Amino acid sequence: MSNHQKIAVLGTGLMGAPMARNLCQAGFSTRVWNRTAAKAMALSAFGAVVAEHAAAAVAEADIVISMLSDGPTGVLVQSDPALRAAVRPGTVWVEMGSIKPEEARAAAEDLAQLGVSYVDAPVSGGTKGAEEASLAIMAGGAPEDFETVAPALSAMGRPVHVGPIGAGQLAKLANQAIVGITIGAVAEAMLMLQKGGADPAAVRAALKGGFADSTILQLHGARMTTMDFTPGGLCTLQLKDLNNALAEAESFGLRLPSLQNTRDRFDHLVHEMDGAGLDHAALYLELLARNGLAAE
Repeated sequence: MSNHQKIAVLGTGLMGAPMARNLCQAGFSTRVWNRTAAKAMALSAFGAVVAEHAAAAVAEADIVISMLSDGPTGVLVQSDPALRAAVRPGTVWVEMGSIKPEEARAAAEDLAQLGVSYVDAPVSGGTKGAEEASLAIMAGGAPEDFETVAPALSAMGRPVHVGPIGAGQLAKLANQAIVGITIGAVAEAMLMLQKGGADPAAVRAALKGGFADSTILQLHGARMTTMDFTPGGLCTLQLKDLNNALAEAESFGLRLPSLQNTRDRFDHLVHEMDGAGLDHAALYLELLARNGLAAE
């Protein structure tokens, strides 16, 4: 199977573009489409065929990979009559964007009417993971459908089957809760170190391999210290995921106070501090403002 499969990638933004490039470099026949066509054109240098319309991208695909911004955008693309007429029965649709578990289940039911199978496989690892093909990929769906798409997913990272349809998105929400809360903790630690006169970079080196170590400490701790919030993971998308995680928790009758507090802080950063387009490590800026400190 592997690289004999034909793949369509819908959405070639910050994450989708390097993911599509890795598929091309792994030898998969890849067609790409993006609503802003210019974002897809560079992929032609890696062998991708750039489709003018989503329908043209999916017409001959064995696997359709959707990497769009959110659930409603996915519904809009999926409901396009031309696309629905073009996609072939037997195709497996892989939703790799972060959407609500209930949206994944609804999409699966809708596509089943077309004879199309569905796997929800959101990712973690940010643009760095997408570029290095080292994404953590959490996949929900029928085991046989996961086996069909596993070779393609493996060209982009490390796929793990975590349960039925919707389980991948639930795993991503858990991931985003951990990421958001940890960013908040790292921000507080970095500010305390700086105000106390310690060298944050040296402390991060000292903590390597210990219980407090993490990718977020090393990568985002450095971003906070240097005030580099060039987007890798956008604040607006982090907020979207935290809102979805809270809604899911509430549907289970759960109250998650750390998650609620972190969500509220990101909401303030996005809507009151114009931070929507910054990297999610910019929660550090919200902490500075909370303490009456100016960003330097």
